[in-house]
Amino acid sequence: MSKWSRMEKELELLKEKNLFRNMTIFDSAQSTQVMVEGEQRYLFSSNSYLDMCNDSKVKEYAAGVMDEYGIGSGGSRLTTGTSRIHIQLEAVIAALKKREAALVFNTGYMANAGIISALTRKGDVIYSDELNHASIIDGCRLSKADLVIYRHNDMKDLEKKIRANPGRCGLIVSDGVFSMDGDIVNLPGLVELANRYELLSMIDEAHATGVIGATGRGTEEYYSMEGSVDVLMGTLSKSIGSEGGFVCGSHTLIQYLINKARSFLFSTALSPVSMAASIQGIRQIMECPQRVRKLQDNIRYCCEALKKRGINAFSETAIIPVIIGDEGRAMEIMELLKQRSYYISAIRYPTVAKGSARLRITLMSSHTPKEIDGLADALAACMMNANER
Repeated sequence: MSKWSRMEKELELLKEKNLFRNMTIFDSAQSTQVMVEGEQRYLFSSNSYLDMCNDSKVKEYAAGVMDEYGIGSGGSRLTTGTSRIHIQLEAVIAALKKREAALVFNTGYMANAGIISALTRKGDVIYSDELNHASIIDGCRLSKADLVIYRHNDMKDLEKKIRANPGRCGLIVSDGVFSMDGDIVNLPGLVELANRYELLSMIDEAHATGVIGATGRGTEEYYSMEGSVDVLMGTLSKSIGSEGGFVCGSHTLIQYLINKARSFLFSTALSPVSMAASIQGIRQIMECPQRVRKLQDNIRYCCEALKKRGINAFSETAIIPVIIGDEGRAMEIMELLKQRSYYISAIRYPTVAKGSARLRITLMSSHTPKEIDGLADALAACMMNANER
């Protein structure tokens, strides 16, 4: 046996189970219509919910910063990598989330890994929703704290498990909007339990920022609970259309993470160009709330369009899962949709549980009713064709 044999066998097994993954090559900026491997398709699978990746104002502002500051950062934030643009972005994030301060990480994944492992230690307990994102799960694994998983959005189960660990310090962590189901955390229940039992509360706003709340400020605004969460984490790569992750909260929290979060301490800083794109993207959200309202209108319209065609799907967020179940059938429907010029990703294990494969529709504020109706028609036809086979 060669040293590659084990890998080759595992790859073959993934193919047999319809779990093998390939990358899709895009030949254009992400928007509602894209060039994918040489063909034009309608894109309903991007996290760029406000269509900010190719926004002219964002590109113009970022280009100006590139001329002034160059392309690279040159070092970690604590050596030579912090520019005035990084500080400006953190001030804009703090204003968006109505917090004292903010800190930018290179990715949302690195933010969760660094925050959770820095805030908890041996002897603590982390209470994590069973459907939390992989980056939260890995952040918990990096910590030396004990990990307790509670049933999805089940506050009774969470309290039961907190009471089983009396007097212990710790953290309750949850997605704000769950990335594969599109549902929203029970924030009132989570915050009440965290405060009653003297635990830190942490919410991942990756899929909430720019999507929910009257002006797109996220989960706290959705529940009219601004300022209630101890640790608000999010990303700059979805509605904001740039790249990076962030955390915001009190000055004490941010100073602690600057000194303790290893994924911040030991990473070269993101480019000033990316920071500039994020600044302008957030300004667009704050200055143009109609963009958020248009996305929310599209969500309601899409759910109704699917329902009219007999497709069982509902969401209050930009993520609308259509549960298929079988991994092979989900892949087949995805390929049939491509033939009709629609691109939707089929999501399979281990991203979701075995046997719960799904088509994950994601909407942009710039999708038109005609495009949404076309998707609904195509999806209904492809699901029927896959059934017949």
